Amino acid sequence: MADAQVVAPPAVLVIFGASGDLTSRKLMPAIAELADRRFLGESFSVIGVARTQMSDDDFRSKMTAAVTDAPEGWAGVAAKFRYITGEYTDPQTFAALHQALSEIDVSHGLTAGTGNRLYYFAAPPSCFPLIIAGLTNSGLNKPMAPEGFSRVVIEKPYGRDLASATELDAIVHSGFDEPQVYRIDHYLGKETVQNLLALRFSNAIFEPLWNSNYVDHVEITVAESIGVEHRGGFYEEAGALRDIVQNHVMQVLSLTLMEAPASMDANGIRDEKVKALRSIVRMDGRAVEDNVVRGQYDEGLV
Repeated sequence: MADAQVVAPPAVLVIFGASGDLTSRKLMPAIAELADRRFLGESFSVIGVARTQMSDDDFRSKMTAAVTDAPEGWAGVAAKFRYITGEYTDPQTFAALHQALSEIDVSHGLTAGTGNRLYYFAAPPSCFPLIIAGLTNSGLNKPMAPEGFSRVVIEKPYGRDLASATELDAIVHSGFDEPQVYRIDHYLGKETVQNLLALRFSNAIFEPLWNSNYVDHVEITVAESIGVEHRGGFYEEAGALRDIVQNHVMQVLSLTLMEAPASMDANGIRDEKVKALRSIVRMDGRAVEDNVVRGQYDEGLV
């Protein structure tokens, strides 16, 4: 007998930074794909929160335009989207969010304030502590029902270095328990990246040859057809190296270099990734001068 269709429970996805590039280019197409596969129930909604002035209808139109191949029924999904304009330092922003969430709960047949919440941080990293504080101070960080959930999804870059990442962890844990926290790198969702492990360890041709005895070097090319576009504010703060290299590229590098994990669960893969990254030799000043070319991010051709 085939497995029953898995459908998401009643939930609201709250996207902070909903007017930005990540929401339009990555999140909305992903939501459309989930809707097309019937993974989203009737009680799924999205609330966008950002500083850009938009009405609910403006937001719905913008998100619909971001979905190039809208699935059947997308209009019904987008019709439930809402938008809140506000600063992350303003308590009124989170009061309006609280009100909107309660209204959506009632429309889903739930007691106001008791529904499931998923808070997605698609805002600049400097906004993360502000959003955590706003959610915590408004009481939106805790599940309002015993069987419910309230989760936070934090996009990379997660801090600028070890010290700032540790500091960010402390801030996050001031409002959310660790099981509520999801730190993600959306690049790992790419099908080619996900196929790396199967290509390496389940392929009788590649598995015996994928080692230093036969591989001379590894070259990773990150090719995009767009430029900075309207992401100037983000790049001024984060920079292309921090946006691409320390996460996307390093994740692909570790998947390429790691040894076969003892188990294919998250902990087994993580342990082997860490071993691979620790084996990379750090360049000294002279080696950097001889081997590193400093460039500027620009669009290219694919």
